[in-house]
Amino acid sequence: MNLEPAAQRYGAFMIGIHWLMLLLFVGVYGAIELHEIFAKGSDARELMKTWHFMLGLLVFMLVWVRLTARLSRPAPAIQPRPPALQERAAKLLHLALYAFMIGMPLAGWLTLSAAGKPIPFFGLELPALVGENKALAKQLEELHETVGTIGYFLIGLHAAAALYHHYIARDNTLTRMLPRRA
Repeated sequence: MNLEPAAQRYGAFMIGIHWLMLLLFVGVYGAIELHEIFAKGSDARELMKTWHFMLGLLVFMLVWVRLTARLSRPAPAIQPRPPALQERAAKLLHLALYAFMIGMPLAGWLTLSAAGKPIPFFGLELPALVGENKALAKQLEELHETVGTIGYFLIGLHAAAALYHHYIARDNTLTRMLPRRA
């Protein structure tokens, strides 16, 4: 596992975990959106919700690995260097994304806990973080759904910024995070 970034790009580990997190986001959002097409109480609907929970908790676990790796090595420089305002905006967006990757799964875990429901994680049942409290569960669920909608915009803005840097600014922002070609 190469944690060190090359001069012009991130290392293989950071590239791999970045794209793995994207796949997990697709799974988390896909599962919760797809559960709506199944009848309430059906096995298929419950399975989609279970996958939503488990993949969300996997994001929560992996974000700590990603954050540790990210903080242990400097990011490769963007060439040519963007204006200071863009650099600040990028830092804010990355902070928002990390807060999202930590806060959303935690809010989901708290929601299930307060609802008195099991917290499934690939054959395990995680402990409840709070005691059963239906009113709190409802508030947390509403917050979780609202922030989940905001997440679509954060992820979309992140992708749009990468494309802007690649096609308009013509810097190496995107290529630093792309896997090497064979």
